Amino acid sequence: MKIIRSWLFVPGDNERKQEKVRGNEADALILDLEDSVSDDRQDIAREMTAAFLKANPDRSRQELWVRINPLDNPLSLPDLAAVMAGAPDGIVLPKVYSAAEVNTLARYLEILEVREGLEPGSTHILCVATETAASLLTFNTYLDNVSGRLVALTWGGEDLAAALGASDNRHPVTGDYDDPFLLARSLSLATSRAIDVQPVGSVFVDFRDLEGLERECLRDRRSGFIGKIAIHPAQCEVINRAFTPTDEEVAHARKVIDIFEQNPGLGTVGLDGKMLDMPHLKQARNVMALYEQISG
Repeated sequence: MKIIRSWLFVPGDNERKQEKVRGNEADALILDLEDSVSDDRQDIAREMTAAFLKANPDRSRQELWVRINPLDNPLSLPDLAAVMAGAPDGIVLPKVYSAAEVNTLARYLEILEVREGLEPGSTHILCVATETAASLLTFNTYLDNVSGRLVALTWGGEDLAAALGASDNRHPVTGDYDDPFLLARSLSLATSRAIDVQPVGSVFVDFRDLEGLERECLRDRRSGFIGKIAIHPAQCEVINRAFTPTDEEVAHARKVIDIFEQNPGLGTVGLDGKMLDMPHLKQARNVMALYEQISG
């Protein structure tokens, strides 16, 4: 799977917004059948989403994903049955309890791909891993036999706050996430890296505060995340820029790689007055790999 920096939510029942954001900078659109759609408009949203998918088969620049309702909600299977005819690039799975839901969804997708004549395994999964209280205690389940369809994992602080009975998820003075949500963030990142899927940052809800969004994106990237969920079209350009290595970062990474290649067999080298060892080389290679994937 290619790197996706920005994932933009768009309501599944709003044709005008769907058409408008098709030209947006977002690397992927998430057509939403869950939180942004009322129960009495579910059928309308499914029809509009399926039609939009079918009308936009070229996903070379912007992938099209669908967030279905949670698997323990009876709306989820009709969601899948309706949208798979449009060959979505992937399904966003919300409010999971463990990797078991990911594997159950994978089995449903296997059947529906056969029904629709789609390439087996072509429909990927992005899991929103921390929207239930139980999910904080089951990250270990992803380490053993989770479906290969799972290509990205993100965390959610808003639904988690409701699940934990919290009135807010951020500290009133610093604005940083409180401890339970930092735990969710850390476990999501560590699990993503342990199973080699893309770790995706959570939403930044104040869509007018683009400077605050940029700071959080850069913090996410420094921590190891790649990409972020967007809830407003204006956020996507900021997210893309923040998760694209700068010219200075690329130049430094090349210098680090070059000096190690020029000194084979050495575990430690000096560069610009600093001593570098193997972790610095790995970080430089990570920067170059990210840059090359995005450039490609």
